[in-house]
Amino acid sequence: MKTAVNKRGGYDGAVHETIAERIHKADEHRAMTAKGTYTLLISLPEATTITFGAAGERDLAAGGYAYTGSAFGAGGFSRIDRHRELASGGRDVRHWHVDYLLGHPATTLRDVVKTVGEDVECGVARALADECEPIDGIGASDCDCETHLAYAPAVDDLRRAVKRAHATVRRD
Repeated sequence: MKTAVNKRGGYDGAVHETIAERIHKADEHRAMTAKGTYTLLISLPEATTITFGAAGERDLAAGGYAYTGSAFGAGGFSRIDRHRELASGGRDVRHWHVDYLLGHPATTLRDVVKTVGEDVECGVARALADECEPIDGIGASDCDCETHLAYAPAVDDLRRAVKRAHATVRRD
């Protein structure tokens, strides 16, 4: 039988959640509500044309796409859960340019790279645009950047570029 803290702060063998489980849940909650910068790594196995809302159509090659955003609002990194829901088909509403890419049936959200506590969104996006192929006019409607979406033919190469960009911008 598990010994756990009940809602009144006492111990109750009938409670199903252990102290360790509660601590783990609290840690997960803190990690998701933390704030910072993130980059989504998205794979597209086949070339396609996607309409990015008011930004218009873009012909996209098969390969990997990196979208860099910030999570400094009330929910912090919980915004990533919303992106995951959209990518899995569990949500249909499109708010941001990246939603049109994530909502395409052929795309897969492969990974997320985060920089916690730092607003390095534009620096990471610029570093990726320098190292990879930028997709102009996507995801940068609230800043002076040309784009926050970059392309590389191989997702693993893109993942390495994203990790380098986050690490380099943090040091600057």
